[in-house]
Amino acid sequence: MSRDITVAGGVYHERCLQPEWDHVFGSAGRAAFSIAKLASGRVQLRGYANSRLSDRIAVEAELADVQLDLLGTEQEVTFDYVHTLSVPLISPPPALLKRLPDIKVENSIVIRYGMIESDVVVSADIAVYDPQSAFDAQPFRRNGSSAARLGVVLNRLEMRSITGTDNPRDGANWLFHNDGAEVVVLKMGALGALVLTPDHQQQIPLYESDSVWKLGSGDVFSSTFAGLWAIRGTNPVEAADLASRATAWYCNSRTLPPPSPDGLISASATPIKPGSGRIYLAAPFFDLGQRWLVEEARLALIDAGADVFSPVHEIGPGKATVVAPADLNGLDGCDVVFAILNGMDPGTVFEVGYARKKGIPIVALAENEKEEDLKMFVGSGTIVAQDFVTAIYKAIWSLPK
Repeated sequence: MSRDITVAGGVYHERCLQPEWDHVFGSAGRAAFSIAKLASGRVQLRGYANSRLSDRIAVEAELADVQLDLLGTEQEVTFDYVHTLSVPLISPPPALLKRLPDIKVENSIVIRYGMIESDVVVSADIAVYDPQSAFDAQPFRRNGSSAARLGVVLNRLEMRSITGTDNPRDGANWLFHNDGAEVVVLKMGALGALVLTPDHQQQIPLYESDSVWKLGSGDVFSSTFAGLWAIRGTNPVEAADLASRATAWYCNSRTLPPPSPDGLISASATPIKPGSGRIYLAAPFFDLGQRWLVEEARLALIDAGADVFSPVHEIGPGKATVVAPADLNGLDGCDVVFAILNGMDPGTVFEVGYARKKGIPIVALAENEKEEDLKMFVGSGTIVAQDFVTAIYKAIWSLPK
C-alpha cells in the first residue's frame, strides 16, 4: 500500500571551509532526499525558504522525486562551519531572526525536525521527531502536535533539555509516560546509539568509514530510522542498525540517498567497539594558527570521550632539559598518538618516531604534505588522514577496546 510521507523542518544554506561544502539542505531537506528510495508514496518537503534557496534545492528535488512545499520568506538562514565538528556561525544570529508562523502538517506519516525560525505542528498516524536543539528542545506534543504512534530520535543534550535527565532509561521513561512515545532512540556519537522501548533496550554500534563527514550525519540517521520504522514497519532495533550503516555510508560518500537496506547489509561495514584510554596530542603550537588547531583537536578528542595529554597544556614551555623528558614521560603513559604533521615540525616528527618504536598506535593529520614526505609514516603503520574530522575519529577508534 502506498503511503505518502511529509518531512517538515529547517531548510538552510550550509557552508563548510574544510572540506569544502556549499549546499542547500538543512535537516529537513537532507532527510527528504535521504528517504526518497525508502518511501512507497510521495515524499513532501515542508519548510521555509526564500526564492534563492528554493531555486537551488528545486533542481535536486526534481532529480530525487521529492515534492517541494516551501513557504516563502525574505530571510535566508545560513550555517557556516570551519570543519564539520565546529560550532556553526548562524546568519542572521538566532536572536535577530524573525519568528515565522508555525507550519501545520497533516499526513499519514510525518518526520518532524526542530527549526530555529518557526515550529511544526503535526497531526499524523505515525510521527518521528528529532528536536534538533541542544538547549531549548521541547516535547513533541508541547505545541499541539499529535500522533497515534511516536518515535523520538535525540541526543543526550536534547534528552536532558526535554526530560531533565541524560540517564537513558530515566529519560526514555519520561518520554514514554509524558510524551506518548512508543520508541526512543538515543544518539550517542562515537558510542553509537541506544534503542529503548518500555520493556527493552539495545545498543547499536557505530560503523567504520574510510572518511568522516559529520555535517548532517545525524539527519541521515534519524530519517533512515524513520523511513524503515514508520514506512516499512521494520522493528526499531533493526531499523536503527540499518540507520547506523546508512550514516557510515553517508559519512564516507557525502551523497544521498543511501543504498537500500539490502545494499547496506551487503556492504559489510565494520562495527566499532568503543575503546577508552589516553591520547597524546603531538603538534607544534608556536603561532596562532598552530595553537588554534591544537585547541580544536584537544576539545574534539575530549568531546568524543578520550582523556588527552597535550604537552602545551600539561607541561607548557621551558628549557629543553625539562620539557623533553616530561613530554616523553607523558607519551609513555598514552595509548594512542594524535599527530599534526602539517609543516613537518621536527619535535612532532620526533615524537611520532618515539611512539612507533614503543609500539603505540599513531594517527596523523597531514593536510598538504607530499606523498613522498609521508612514506616512512605510512610504511611503518601510521594512519594518515587529510582532513581534521576524519583524523579525530580515527584516533578515537584506535583506542584499546
